[in-house]
Amino acid sequence: MQRQNRLGPNRQFSYVYRRGKKASCRELSLLYVRNRDKRIGFSVSKKVGVAVVRNRTKRRLRECVRPLLAQMKSGLYVFVARPSAAECSYQELESRVKHLLRKLEALHDPAEEHNHP
Repeated sequence: MQRQNRLGPNRQFSYVYRRGKKASCRELSLLYVRNRDKRIGFSVSKKVGVAVVRNRTKRRLRECVRPLLAQMKSGLYVFVARPSAAECSYQELESRVKHLLRKLEALHDPAEEHNHP
């Protein structure tokens, strides 16, 4: 994921935690705040596992989000992994990410884009 799409310092994460709308499933939580920028952060705590497991989970999440970037509305996003996310396959994580984005209405509607020139 490119640097301009990453959520930066800790204060940006804190802002999203304070102000964000939240949607959850068993493996993930997603917090979303509308903003003119599009920035995404990932939070994987030590409860998820040792460093190797946490990093793998973060890489998988980043890869799940990357193809959806163009469809995502601008805003600040924080994906929070739960311990069960470490056991998920890539395909399961991908479907959970899409589900949470739809739940928060954070994806552009493809039909909406066809109406605009």
